[in-house]
Amino acid sequence: MEHLTIAQRNAHNAKLASYARRPLAFLFRYIKRHPFAHAVVLASVFAAVGCALASQYAIKHLIDVLGAGRHHPGPLWTAFAILVGLIAADNLLWRVGGWFAAHTFVTVTGDLRRDLFQYLSGHSNTYYAEKQPGTLASRITATSNAVYTAENTTAWNVLPPCIAVAGAIVMIISVNPLMAAGLLLCSAILSIILFKLAGRGSARHHTFASRAAAVDGELVDVIGNMALVRAFGMTLREQKRFGSTVKAELDARRSSLLYLEKLRLLHAIITAMLSAGLLGWALWLWNQGKATSGDIVLVSSLGFTILHGTRDLAVALVDVTQHVARLAEAVQTLLEPHGMPDRDDASELVAQGGRVDFEGVTFAYPHRKPILDHFDLHIEAGQRVGLIGKSGAGKTTVLALLQHFYDTQGGAIKIDGQDIAHVTQDSLRHAIALVPQDISLLHRSIYENIAYGRPEATREEVLAAAREARCADFIEAMPEGYDTLVGDRGVKLSGGQRQRIAIARAILKNSPILLLDEATSALDSASEEAIQQALDRLMVGRTVIAIAHRLSTLHTFDRIIVMSAGKVIDDGSPEELRNRPGLYRDLLGKQHGKPSTLHLGNKKADEKHVA
Repeated sequence: MEHLTIAQRNAHNAKLASYARRPLAFLFRYIKRHPFAHAVVLASVFAAVGCALASQYAIKHLIDVLGAGRHHPGPLWTAFAILVGLIAADNLLWRVGGWFAAHTFVTVTGDLRRDLFQYLSGHSNTYYAEKQPGTLASRITATSNAVYTAENTTAWNVLPPCIAVAGAIVMIISVNPLMAAGLLLCSAILSIILFKLAGRGSARHHTFASRAAAVDGELVDVIGNMALVRAFGMTLREQKRFGSTVKAELDARRSSLLYLEKLRLLHAIITAMLSAGLLGWALWLWNQGKATSGDIVLVSSLGFTILHGTRDLAVALVDVTQHVARLAEAVQTLLEPHGMPDRDDASELVAQGGRVDFEGVTFAYPHRKPILDHFDLHIEAGQRVGLIGKSGAGKTTVLALLQHFYDTQGGAIKIDGQDIAHVTQDSLRHAIALVPQDISLLHRSIYENIAYGRPEATREEVLAAAREARCADFIEAMPEGYDTLVGDRGVKLSGGQRQRIAIARAILKNSPILLLDEATSALDSASEEAIQQALDRLMVGRTVIAIAHRLSTLHTFDRIIVMSAGKVIDDGSPEELRNRPGLYRDLLGKQHGKPSTLHLGNKKADEKHVA
C-alpha cells in the first residue's frame, strides 16, 4: 500500500468495501492471488478421484479375468498391475494436493488478515467509538478461520463427491444407460432438495456467527476493565452477565447444528432406500444374464459412490454454508465504507511554523447538537495558547478537529494556510505532537513506546528524550530498564510514569505543533515542576495549544482562550485576564482558595494530581 497514490489507495479500499455483502467474491479475490497453487490442488483432486473411480473399473476387469479361468496368466497380472498402479497414483495425488494446500491455504489467511487490518486501521474515530475492540479482533480471526475452513472443506469434501458422482454415472452408462439415468435423476433431486433446505438454515448460522463475535467482544471488554469491575465489586455480576452471553451463543450454535443434523438424517434415510433399490436392480440384471459378476461389483460400488457422494456433498455444502455465513457476518462489519478517507487530490502538509486558523467552523458529533457553531480562532506560529472553560465548552473538540479525527460540517481549519481537509491525514499528524491526559501505551517495552514518536530515531536520541522528560531515573531503576514491558495500556506503570513516557514520546517526535491535554495532571508537585521545565524547553519555537485545569501551568503562556458553549468568550494574556472580570479571574480565585474541588473541562477530577 505504501507505493500506491492516494487515489489508488482509495480505489483499493473502495474495492474492498464492495465485498461487504459478497462473501464468496471476497473469498475468490484471494484465491485468484495464487492461481498456480490452487490449480495444482484442483488438478490433484480431479486426478485422484479419477484414479479412485478407475480403480473400481480395474477391480471389475480383474474379476472378469478371474472368471475366465487360470489358462490366461498374462491378462491376470496385467489387470493386477493396473489396479495397483491406480491405487498408488490415487494416494500419491492426494498427498501432492495436500502439500500445496498446506502452503497456499495458510498463505491466503495471512493475505486476508493483513488486508483486513490495513482496511480496519483506516476507519474513522466514529467507527471505533461504536464497536467493541474485542469484537473487531475476533471478526478478523473468524474471517481468517472461515476462509481456511471453507477452502479445506471445498477441496477435500465438496469437490471429490462432485467429481465422483459425475464420473460414476458416466461409467455406469457402459453397463446400463437406464440405471445411469435413474441414478442421475435421483442424485440431482436429492442434492437440490438438501441444498434448498440448507439455505433455509442460513439465518440460524448468521445468528450463531453474530453471537460468537459478541462473546469475544464481551470478554475483551471486561478483561480490559478488570480494575473497574473489582473496584465496584461487580465480579459476580459480570460472571453472571457473561454466562448469559455465553448461553445465548450456545443456544444459537445448538440451533445451527441441530438443523444440520436434521438434514443429515433425512439424507441417510433416502440413501439407504436408494442403495437397497440399486443393489436389487443389479442382481435382477445378473439373474437375467444381462450383467457379468464384474458388472455387479462395478455397479454396486459405483452406485454406492454416487449415493454416498451425494450425502457427503450435501453435508459438506451445509458445512460450507455455515462457514460462509460467519464469513459474511464478519466482512459486513469490517468492510463498512471508510468514513474519512483522504481526498484523491490530497497533498502533503508542508509545515512552515505552525500557524493555526479555525475559520467559521461548525461541528456536531453524530446525532447531537452542534458543539461548535461558526467558531473562529487564530493562533500565530510559535504562540503558546491555553484553552480553559467549563465542561462541554468544546476544548477537547478543538484539539480533536485540529488532528482531523472528525470532519467538520462547515468552515475550515488551516495550518500555515493549508486546509487540513485537503492534506493527507498522516502528514497532518506528523506535524502534531500530542501529550494527552489519558495516556495510550502499547503492550511493548518502554523503549519502543518512547520511540513510537519517531521510529527511525537512534537509541541515543530516544535516551536523550527520556532524560529531557525526567524518565531516565525510574526507567533505569527497573530490573529490565528500557526493555521493561509496560503491560496492557501501561498498567505496570504509575499514572505519573505513563505521563512522562508520553512527554518523552512528544519530545522525540519534535513536531512544529504541540498539543497538551492536561499534560501534567497525573504528576505530584515535585515531578510537575521538573516536567514543567522540560515542557518549557520543548515548547520553545513551537505552536502550543494546551488544555489545563490547573491555571498555574498556563501563567507563562502568550494567550488564554476562555470558551463557553462552543464559542470564545474571552481572549488575552494571563495578566490581562487576571486584571479584568470574567471566568478566568473567577476560576483563578477559586483555584487558589480550593484547589482540590475545582473541575474544569470534561476531564478526570483533581485526585489525578497525585501520581
